[in-house]
Amino acid sequence: MAVHCRCKLLLFPGEAAEAVIKESVEPLLEAYRTSGITSLKFSKLSLGTVAPKIEGVRVQCLKEGQITMDIDLRWGGNPSIVLAVEAAHFACIPVQLKDLQVFTVVRAIFQLTDEIPCISAVVVALLAEPKPRIEYTLKAVGGSLTAIPGISDMIDDTVNSIVTDMLQWPHRIVVPVSGIPGDLSELELKPEGMLRVTVVRANNLKNMELIGKSDPYVVVHIRPLFKVKTKVIDNNLNPVWNETFELIAEDKETQSLILEVFDEDIGHDKCLGVAKLPLIELDSEVTKEIQLTLFPSIDMSKIKDKKDRGTITIQVLYHEFNKEEQLAALEEETKILEDRKKLKEAGVIGSTMDALDGAASLVGSGVGTGLGAVGSGLSRAGKFVGRTITGRSSGSSANSRENGGAKPPNS
Repeated sequence: MAVHCRCKLLLFPGEAAEAVIKESVEPLLEAYRTSGITSLKFSKLSLGTVAPKIEGVRVQCLKEGQITMDIDLRWGGNPSIVLAVEAAHFACIPVQLKDLQVFTVVRAIFQLTDEIPCISAVVVALLAEPKPRIEYTLKAVGGSLTAIPGISDMIDDTVNSIVTDMLQWPHRIVVPVSGIPGDLSELELKPEGMLRVTVVRANNLKNMELIGKSDPYVVVHIRPLFKVKTKVIDNNLNPVWNETFELIAEDKETQSLILEVFDEDIGHDKCLGVAKLPLIELDSEVTKEIQLTLFPSIDMSKIKDKKDRGTITIQVLYHEFNKEEQLAALEEETKILEDRKKLKEAGVIGSTMDALDGAASLVGSGVGTGLGAVGSGLSRAGKFVGRTITGRSSGSSANSRENGGAKPPNS
C-alpha cells in the first residue's frame, strides 16, 4: 500500500494531493460543522490546473536549534469543489465552491538535529498576522441556496473555524521526519494560561424582532472548538448575565477573546453583534472591566453596514500557568475531546462543535461547557488563584435558558 501511494504521488501528483486533502479535510468538515448542518462532505474535489504562487520567502533564526521560513503564498486557482450539504428536514444539496482565492503566509519551522538529514521535524502553520484570507463564492448545483436558510453562513463559519482552530498560529501541524528519534512534545501546542471572563451585561442591542424584543445570549471563545454560552434573557435589549467562564489560551501574543451576541429565534438564531479583545492587551493577575463595541462581524471587509450594534461589558483576569498547571490543563483538555469523540460515536452529538448543546452534559460538565473541567482540574492541583468556576454562573447552568432550555447558535 505504501509503495502504491508513493508511486501514485510520483506519477499523478495532482490526484495524490486531492486524495490526501479529501482524507484529511473531510473529517474536519464533519467535526467542525455547525449545528444547523447534519452532514458536510465532498462530492467532488479537483484542484484544477493552476499552481500556487510564492511571492516572497523570509528565513530567520528565532530560536536556537530551529530555522524559520515564512512563505508568502497566493493561489487563485480553478478547482472544482462540490460539497454535499445536508440539514435537518432537508434533502442533500450539492453546493459548488467557486472563484477560490487564498492569500496567506505559511510558516515552516525546521527542528534541527545532528543526524542526517539534519532535520528531525517540520512545524507548519498559517501566520495569524496578516490574517489568512480564503475567498470564494457558493452556488447551489441545480437548485437554490435559499432551500436551507443560512446555509452560506453555516459553511463560512465551518471553514473559518477549521482555519482558526487547526491551521492559524499558534495552532500548527507537526510533521516528524522519518527515522529521526527524539522528543517532539516541545513543538506541540500547549496551554499557556487561563482567562477568567465574566459576561456582565450588554446595552443598546439591535432589535431583530417584529413583535417584542430580541432574546439575547452570548457565545464566548478563544478557540472555536471550545465555545461556552450564557443563558438566554427574554425580551431585553439591555440584558444582564453576570456569568463567569474560564477559557484556555495557548499564545497570549496572537490569540483573542471573541464574544458573539445572538438573538434566539425559531429555526435560525440571528447574530446581534460581535466583539474581539486581543489577549496581548491584558496584564497577568489583574482584574479589568472592559466595555467593548459590538460590530456586525469580526471581518468588516465584507460588511456594508458598518454601524455598531451596542456594547458588551465584561470583566477579565488572565493567569499565566506554571508547569504543573499547564500539565493539568492539557490533561483535562484531552479528556474533554475524548468525551466528545465518544458522544459523536454514540450518536448523541453530530459533531464536536455540537458540544455547546446541553446534550453534551450527559458525560460531564466539562464537555457541555467547553473547558470548564480544566478549572476543576486546576482546583484539584490547588494552584489556580481565586474561585474556580466551571462554565457556570452562580446557581445557573451556562447551557440553560433563564426560564427553560436553550439551543446552540445556528449561525
